[in-house]
Amino acid sequence: MLPEDAAAVDQVQDLIETALATRDAPGPLVVGICGAQGSGKSTLAAELATRVAHTVVLSLDDLYLTRAARIQLASDVHPLLRTRGVPGTHEVELGLSVFDALDRGLDAPLPRFDKSIDDRVAREHWPIARGDTRVLLLEGWCVGARPQTDAALSEPVNALEHNEDADGRWRRTVNAALASDYQRLFARIDRLVLLAAPDFSVVREWRTQQEHALRAVAGADAPGVMDDAQLDRFIAHYERLTRHVLAEMPGRADLTIRLDASRRPVSVMHREADANFSTCAEAERSGAG
Repeated sequence: MLPEDAAAVDQVQDLIETALATRDAPGPLVVGICGAQGSGKSTLAAELATRVAHTVVLSLDDLYLTRAARIQLASDVHPLLRTRGVPGTHEVELGLSVFDALDRGLDAPLPRFDKSIDDRVAREHWPIARGDTRVLLLEGWCVGARPQTDAALSEPVNALEHNEDADGRWRRTVNAALASDYQRLFARIDRLVLLAAPDFSVVREWRTQQEHALRAVAGADAPGVMDDAQLDRFIAHYERLTRHVLAEMPGRADLTIRLDASRRPVSVMHREADANFSTCAEAERSGAG
């Protein structure tokens, strides 16, 4: 989502402030922001953090296992788990420890991951979330996702799965991880926002834009930076679950913002009632923008 899309951001802010007004629970309100790679989750979260006082952002990406841990996982379980991204390649307990500390009113270090080196940032460089944090925005490409059925796992969705996971062991491992610890993490979410891509085909373009930006900052030779061929293979790891999220999450997210291929919102739908549905143009005419 683009930073100038104020009408859609206003509606997410309204969702947060309404929830805060009626909240009677310890710790911060946890808002999950889900969306495919490159959909604008980080941009939305950063804008909300400037609008809503005492808000911090934690990306699911920042919970990635260290590079060394993923190399070991690839050796012990399946080679495809060396690549960061899918459930099973995060340290979920690290995220839960942040929630637990903030629920007790304690300051909490926020993990950080550096994609340019494909590894976790040293702990002494993590920012601190204050114990009086009111809102924690948890953003990530599969935040709030639910596991697939066994039947859905039977057939590969792309060449990567066909050639490197012919027996389905990798995708079953990923699905089992999503069904266990990740559901404990996602159960802490109070409100869920989905940035819905029009389809998976646009994700490569969006993710390529991100990678080119990283390459410009870190340099093409940085260990975590990918060329276009490597990026194609990387994105294939995300295809199955991204398609699943786009199919099943709109019916249960508290707020679904549908995007066009240029990442501009074309509609915003609230879960409470169809009457709350509005296009962004309608929101702007009503003064939301």
